[in-house]
Amino acid sequence: MKAAKSLIMVLALWMAASCAGKSTEKSDNQNIVAQVSIIFDADSAYSFVAQQCAFGSRVPNSDAHKKCGNWLTDKLRSYGASVTEQCADLKAYDGTVLHARNIIGEFHKEKTERVLLIAHWDCRPWADNDPDPNNHNVPVMGANDGASGVGVLIEIARVISTIDNPNVGIDILLVDAEDWGETGGNNENSWALGAQYWTAHPHRADYRRPTYGILLDMVGDENAAFLQEYYSRAYAPTVMDKIWKAAAELGYSNRFINSHGGAVTDDHVVINRAGIPCIDIIDQRKNSDTGFCEQWHTVDDQMSHISTETLKAVGQTIVYALLEKQQ
Repeated sequence: MKAAKSLIMVLALWMAASCAGKSTEKSDNQNIVAQVSIIFDADSAYSFVAQQCAFGSRVPNSDAHKKCGNWLTDKLRSYGASVTEQCADLKAYDGTVLHARNIIGEFHKEKTERVLLIAHWDCRPWADNDPDPNNHNVPVMGANDGASGVGVLIEIARVISTIDNPNVGIDILLVDAEDWGETGGNNENSWALGAQYWTAHPHRADYRRPTYGILLDMVGDENAAFLQEYYSRAYAPTVMDKIWKAAAELGYSNRFINSHGGAVTDDHVVINRAGIPCIDIIDQRKNSDTGFCEQWHTVDDQMSHISTETLKAVGQTIVYALLEKQQ
């Protein structure tokens, strides 16, 4: 997912900080139970990732895409969200008209302070990074690249439904048509079409602008490493510091690494340009040719690589930072 995510590595411009050693899932969970009262259920999040994949590759204009979109709107409504479906026909760089569908779930609309949580729910229509050229026209399943972030957000929606008076109002934006971008990264505007549409056309006229946003992209891989993405640090350093500090307090510095990463063309770039400070929690790999995990944009982006430990680290950090700590 992500910008073909056009990953522009600028690591040489940043001074890398040291990171903590890797800990086990058991010790992480023990730390969390000792420190938080609002629990993010990683098994639940995992089931939400698996359910999306059960529909098949959620490529725009496909039957799997339509069925999954219906399921997502139903899940958000079942947890008490005020849901808006924003449908639009968007022309991709190759001329294909995408019947796109942004799905927005708003919780506690009376709250004046609001946080926007974002993930893209579509899949890349071709596995152009697969080592086998025969797979380059095969759709990506997107267990990690798409479904993982959405699964975390649906579980957060469930958590919100259990809280009478949360610290902030939370809006969940599931954007479509993110991953139909041009290979090579030279056409930045070919990515994140759903986010571009949402920022240009708010889903309702009286929508209250969120204070900041958090994008989740590729947050489920068993070996995930969340470096501090370049544009996130440039546009929203306070938000990034808040989330990385929360992760450290929960014992997740082995995932949220205190080291600067590369620049990623993703939905958060569009949202930042619209004036909403937004960070991208995204798995980056310094020793990878692509800057991402090996399964990125391949047919191997499957449930077999999804880890409840990683989902827990991301989801519990956000729940802790937004709903438990004082804003």
